[in-house]
Amino acid sequence: MLILRRADVLAVLDGDEPAVCRLVRDAYVHHADGATAVPHSVFLRFPDDERNRVIALPAYVGGARPVASLKWIASFPGNVDRGRERASAAILLSSVADGRTEALLEGSVISARRTAASAAVAAGALTAGAPADVTAGVALIGAGLINVEVLRFLHAHLPRLRVVTVFDLDPGRAARFAERATATWPRLAVRVAESMTDALAAHRLVCFATTAARPHTDAGACRPGTVVLHLSLRDLTAPAVLGARNVVDDADHVCRAATSLELAETVAGDRRFITAEVGDLLAGRVRVPYDETALTVFSPFGLGALDAALAAHVRDAAVDRGLGVRVPDFAADNR
Repeated sequence: MLILRRADVLAVLDGDEPAVCRLVRDAYVHHADGATAVPHSVFLRFPDDERNRVIALPAYVGGARPVASLKWIASFPGNVDRGRERASAAILLSSVADGRTEALLEGSVISARRTAASAAVAAGALTAGAPADVTAGVALIGAGLINVEVLRFLHAHLPRLRVVTVFDLDPGRAARFAERATATWPRLAVRVAESMTDALAAHRLVCFATTAARPHTDAGACRPGTVVLHLSLRDLTAPAVLGARNVVDDADHVCRAATSLELAETVAGDRRFITAEVGDLLAGRVRVPYDETALTVFSPFGLGALDAALAAHVRDAAVDRGLGVRVPDFAADNR
């Protein structure tokens, strides 16, 4: 078995944003084609603890190089206050020929970057044909790791991006985010918003990546024609969702686990408020043209197929480069 540490994963993925976006796009199209298996994720929660959880996401992706994987990802929001990353993860890759485990990868980088790449791919598709100013600026709600990665991929995927507005409930955290973003991408003008209302009104591209457990905004401050990347899934109220055009990664997955979309389904009594699934949009089976008057919301539950595809890419590149630690007798019977 091959073990890939965080440094090995970063060595493969750093600077490879276009390839990651292509992998994510292809995984979405495979899913739309029925060439994936993505069982519902399993949430492990703890007694008397509603914030912390560990999630298991199994997945299979077909195509020329089929892959099966399991992501085990922990989310402990309190880590942020202790100066540690909120999420930690590991990904297992198994052979689809004999079922044996072939690789163990540090998974938090893969998870964050597939999430960010999915946001960038969706942003590109949902703003196609939009006025130039729509992708010239982005408002980032939440100054954590995910929005750092979202900015990395938007910067690579949207060539017109020039201005960034960031808001966080912790002003110091937002200021540190702005300093880091300015140092990393000097051509971007980065400012800190004094309020979420200010941030939502600043641009017609918005990304929510927060730790919100319950809806907290109706998006009323958004300008007409805003595209919202609703990555954290629990920020928007049910009326806001029901009043928007909604694109999701998978309706069955996203309408569960107390997401804003599950709440909207409960209110509406059906899922007709969902306009399209992103795989069908990317495959050209449906159209969701940019609308200057509407609020358009992309809500991805986060399919394990994306983790599987990206982890397999990292594993293959690492093998080619001689990265990682090999454990040849991992499954050996030495009795």
